[in-house]
Amino acid sequence: MEKLTQQEEEVMLHVWSLGNCYVRDIVERFPEPQPPYTTVASIVNNLKRKGYVEAQKYGNTYMYTPVVLQNEYKRKFIGGVVRNYFADSYKEMVSFFAREQKLSAEDLKDIIDLIEKKD
Repeated sequence: MEKLTQQEEEVMLHVWSLGNCYVRDIVERFPEPQPPYTTVASIVNNLKRKGYVEAQKYGNTYMYTPVVLQNEYKRKFIGGVVRNYFADSYKEMVSFFAREQKLSAEDLKDIIDLIEKKD
């Protein structure tokens, strides 16, 4: 699985939330000023080339469907960040964000609650 650029990730987030969609559907999801249709179409074609979406032709347009699940993408690339920047330790990653005040004590309690509820 090839890493996505920031623009590709942004478009892919819209594709994941929409499911089956057309380029115009994706463009409409962006806040104003929306990117040009041709720019989004180009990014979607890159996503297709990379294997993240598949296309089905309808008349003179294409409907795009996500092939890679969002959780699969997260798992792959978050794992790489943990491996490369936190010595393959999720504990070290959480500690880092807590020290940098990106996670509050309340956030940490919520995380512990989620872990304890997991069966």
